[in-house]
Amino acid sequence: MQKKLLTMAVAGALAAPGLALAQASVEVYGTVYPTFGHVKYSEGFTARDIDLRGAAAPATSTPIAVPSMSKFDVQAPSSNFGVRGRESVGAGLTAWFQIEQNAPLEREATQAVTVASRNSAAGLQGGFGNVFVGQWTTPWADMDSLWAIGQVSVFGPVTSLIGRRETTGVSPNPANGLPGTNTNRPCTTNLISPGGAGAPSANTSPQCDAVVGNGGVGHSFWRRAADMIRYTSPAFGGVTFDFMYQVPELKSVSVTGTAAQNGLGTIDATPSMWSTSLKWSGMGGRARVGVAMDRHKDFTSIGKTDVGYAIKGGFNFGVVDVGLAYEHETYKCGFFPTTAATGLIAAGAANLANLPALCGSEGEVKAKQYAVAISVPVGTGAIKASYAKAPDMTGAMAFGQTGAKEWLVGYEHRFSKRTSLGVEYAKIDNNRNAQFTWTGMAPTQIAQSNTPVFGSDVN
Repeated sequence: MQKKLLTMAVAGALAAPGLALAQASVEVYGTVYPTFGHVKYSEGFTARDIDLRGAAAPATSTPIAVPSMSKFDVQAPSSNFGVRGRESVGAGLTAWFQIEQNAPLEREATQAVTVASRNSAAGLQGGFGNVFVGQWTTPWADMDSLWAIGQVSVFGPVTSLIGRRETTGVSPNPANGLPGTNTNRPCTTNLISPGGAGAPSANTSPQCDAVVGNGGVGHSFWRRAADMIRYTSPAFGGVTFDFMYQVPELKSVSVTGTAAQNGLGTIDATPSMWSTSLKWSGMGGRARVGVAMDRHKDFTSIGKTDVGYAIKGGFNFGVVDVGLAYEHETYKCGFFPTTAATGLIAAGAANLANLPALCGSEGEVKAKQYAVAISVPVGTGAIKASYAKAPDMTGAMAFGQTGAKEWLVGYEHRFSKRTSLGVEYAKIDNNRNAQFTWTGMAPTQIAQSNTPVFGSDVN
């Protein structure tokens, strides 16, 4: 069920350091998705299985079998509320702002439910287009509106397989780590209290909370980027161009020391990204298609850039609306830069611990995902279905069986433009070393996070 809150116009003003907008109009808005359902996690393991690097591989924990578990749960993923305003400032220009946050309908203590945790920015719009600064979903992520019509609730392919699950925050920096450890590790936990305070897990960054995490091999290309500036063009013949740049806020400088001093050696990282898309819509919105390309610098390996491209679209035939999506990502595996002065990490190709997680050697790792979605109108409602697949990643991998597939079917009945009620069944089949799931799921069998144990199916 979803229910959009009625908007209300109020008179007011926004004042913040460096920004002052006397509002001609301000509105409060929101969307709520309360769900009641049954969740099942199938059998899985606490660690990955066979390391393709053999005896040269770093030591890892022994996999322990985890039994299946099912339970009822109440969730409200993607529920949100916010405030936004616009004002005409003359010469055909409009100043605007938006501040939006999650509304999980339960008590949580994570960065994901703080003020401005969702799309929040301020900008200037005119005949030239729209320029804005703040935190916003990338052009890559926004293309999912072209095709993702085959789900009743949020438990669909988007931000699970398609986009390789979502993330929010600044560009992750692989050079940020604990002194005296192998620092070239992606963030692997968000179990840190708001503000980044708290003890992170081993080999993770002190800034490894929800607003910084998610780099490394297989990281998300569906992103809500903080510290970004974005331009959206006017529509020309149904064509719109988008460009977004996320600044390197976590850029680090060279630090040299000895092991006794907890020195990190010479480490230079400038994590940043840009995302761009070109979209077309025609025939009254029945036909739509878009292409996107992203470049993520220093997200996986220092001095290397991960690249992805996507094509998505759909066509409404009247009796059925069909959407299609294809994504392809290339992640770069490189050895962590070291100096002889540190004594912390032995340099050289033989030291496989000196690689990002999942990398079996230097080189490239390829990932791809594809999906199809349909929506069939039935009276005042619609039957919806989707299928998605993420094949095993290939290339310089340390592990196999990293893929998954997902399918769902449901029915949504609309009472009005704002209110609907639906039922849906969805399932993700994870391969032995995969952990795909939906954001906002109930805690797993071992109750440490909502990320399933390795190889556990989720439905």
